Amino acid sequence: MRAFVLTGPREASVVDIEPPEAAAGQVVIDVHRVGVCGTDVEFFTGEMAYLHQGHAAYPIRLGHEWCGTVASVGSPADDHWMGRRVTGDTMLGDGTCYRCRSGRQHLCAQRYEIGIRGGWPGALAEQLLLPVTALRALPDNVDDTAGAMVEPGGNALRAVRAAHLGAGQRALILGPGTIGLLCAQLAVTTGAEVHVAGASRHNLDLAERLGVHGSWTTTSLPDLPWDAVIDATNGVDIPSTALDLVEPGGRLVLIGLAGDPSLVDTRTIALKDVTVVGILSASPGLDGTIEQYASGLDPRPLVAATVSLDRTADVLAGWRPRDAGTGPKIHIDPRPTFTGSAA
Repeated sequence: MRAFVLTGPREASVVDIEPPEAAAGQVVIDVHRVGVCGTDVEFFTGEMAYLHQGHAAYPIRLGHEWCGTVASVGSPADDHWMGRRVTGDTMLGDGTCYRCRSGRQHLCAQRYEIGIRGGWPGALAEQLLLPVTALRALPDNVDDTAGAMVEPGGNALRAVRAAHLGAGQRALILGPGTIGLLCAQLAVTTGAEVHVAGASRHNLDLAERLGVHGSWTTTSLPDLPWDAVIDATNGVDIPSTALDLVEPGGRLVLIGLAGDPSLVDTRTIALKDVTVVGILSASPGLDGTIEQYASGLDPRPLVAATVSLDRTADVLAGWRPRDAGTGPKIHIDPRPTFTGSAA
């Protein structure tokens, strides 16, 4: 099969490799769609922290936002998965440690992260190997574009739930990238008044089309009481700014990651009686995200284009097709029958 392999910073190619074979408790998936995200870009540039912490090494096969169809199973007990459209969990715990046994397998110290950590190959290939326990079935009304948006949606859903939003509250989401815009869509469903802010107008018009109540550049942000602030940026100074913005007694949710340590004054957290929540992984939010999509929340406007596997390195380097839409996300279709990608 064909797979995208990253062998070093900005060194990558599509190569022919042996397809995976499912052992007991595993399945092989024909991959239909894969999303490219900021983590993939950091591996491409060599900036990803896991490379410097010993959790990942080149060569690496990326791809953790995906959907596809089960092509083979490793055990007759799993035959019911054959032919089903699925997505899946990125975080694969060892299943034996205290965290896994207490339902927090996404925090397992020995976990694999598909296409990210520990060497488990990712979905930027024609096929993907996955444990049955990580599978999530997709309903018919969640198409491939939405199916590959379940993983980022799970992260966003967890962030919105952590903000404890409801009618009569006002939320500010910092960063109109994929996660920030998904947070905005989900936050609107809670009945809260939702605002999005970014460094420039880029993607803010899309936020307005998605139904937010206000979109602002950081220099035009109004002086309003924010019951919750969600930081979905990679700005090193943004957590401190978010802490200054959130109302006393409010909630600050951190889902963005900067390349360098972010500093906040913990005295401000205490004196403002603020609850600060960090979010790692979509795992506990996958099922809820699928339900949201099946019930009508539509993430597809965030996907600007879908291109072939051969254009993956170009996408990671910042290329967008000339006919791309306004959304922040680019998808890859790794199937050999897919050839459409604008120059």
